[in-house]
Amino acid sequence: MFGRRGLSPDPQSPPPARPRLTVLTNDNLASAAEAVLKPDPQPAPQAPADEKIQDAARVVQPLLLQRIDSEAASRLDRDELGRQLAGVVAELVAELKLQLNQREQGELVTLLLNDMLGLGPLEPLLADETITDIMVNGAKQIYVEKGGKLQLADARFRDNSHVMAVAGRIVSQIGRRVDESSPLVDARLQDGSRVNIIIPPLAIDGPSISIRKFSKRRIDLDVMARQGNISPEMATVLKIASRSRLNILISGGTGSGKTTLLNALSQMIAADERVVTIEDAAELQLQQPHVVRLETRPANLEGKGEIHMRDLVKNALRMRPDRIILGEIRGGEALDMLQAMNTGHDGSLGTIHANRPREALTRLENMVGMSGVNLPAQAVRTQIAAAVQMIVQISRMRDGMRRVTSVTEVVGMEGDVITTQELFSYKFEGEAADGKLKGRFESSGLRPNFTSRAEYFGLDRMLLDAIG
Repeated sequence: MFGRRGLSPDPQSPPPARPRLTVLTNDNLASAAEAVLKPDPQPAPQAPADEKIQDAARVVQPLLLQRIDSEAASRLDRDELGRQLAGVVAELVAELKLQLNQREQGELVTLLLNDMLGLGPLEPLLADETITDIMVNGAKQIYVEKGGKLQLADARFRDNSHVMAVAGRIVSQIGRRVDESSPLVDARLQDGSRVNIIIPPLAIDGPSISIRKFSKRRIDLDVMARQGNISPEMATVLKIASRSRLNILISGGTGSGKTTLLNALSQMIAADERVVTIEDAAELQLQQPHVVRLETRPANLEGKGEIHMRDLVKNALRMRPDRIILGEIRGGEALDMLQAMNTGHDGSLGTIHANRPREALTRLENMVGMSGVNLPAQAVRTQIAAAVQMIVQISRMRDGMRRVTSVTEVVGMEGDVITTQELFSYKFEGEAADGKLKGRFESSGLRPNFTSRAEYFGLDRMLLDAIG
């Protein structure tokens, strides 16, 4: 049994079955620990308790760390650590004469556990499956997105140092750092959630943490059709487009659902294809057995060793991929991606920030210019028209619902203009009493330009039936 910090176990005593954090001399502390974890039959009012528990944690935590053996604690699972901490916390609460009832002591133990093992006040927000985004604006303000709407959360950090400690814990898990020399960083949590962190002096009002949560629920095109994100006919056409190995660009604003749609489209990729994914922070959830995931790397402390997305795209071409999936096209890698699409890597996918399909083509053209290769505008547009076959536009509307607002084919060139035709569009019709937008997904009735390609895969009849 371990004693207080700095004391060693008695060499004559047999080893315990499981490590203990402290020697508790009070015989009643074991029963006190049991009581702490039970709900109080008459709980105190909730509102003042939150601040009281935060204040108690600020006082108790440093004393708790002095009384436990960190090495022993690291070998315990969460439940066992919680049981043993409950006894120590009960002792400290009594010594400090803190006015906490049993329920509040239980919440204090949970708060301390979250700080020791997890991400502090963010833990309950990460566990809430109805929350899709978490935005920390300094220590005292945390917003979450639920049902497509932002709302202020009850959770708080103690101070900016507490936020920085959690930020450091996040980035250290993937071998990155966040400090004054590297004040902004993209990272991911162990469950795949995407994280952006920016700290002072760039963030004026304190450290900011933005988390795009990893969805544990597998969403495919059929699920999206049931949810009203797309129509069943659109789902069929997108399935055929992906199965027919079209190069597809997913366009949309921030938080519009581009990555979710990309994941759904990728489920049409055959199991025998080799897929290479390239991302700034890995978050794609491909189900295929043969996937190679590549991720960019920031510079080290000396400013060396940075690996850009363009470097990874070039390297991917040497890896014999059947398909290349770019998490987000945002710079000079657009040129390498277009060249890959034009040299036999059919069925490649990527996302781009744009509000309309035509704007997506313009942005793609501008990004080719960022590569440093000086090409005439017509040559760039010819490459785009030959490489990209479909643009899927997705938007987050003001009722919080993500909807695919356009499915547009790239048909070819007329002069120096890229020509397109819209296969489906979303027509807004009004607002219901509950605030939800009303509208319908409408087919243009045009024969898809890729019909002959779908025929090669035996899917042309199904495609024409879906178009109507």
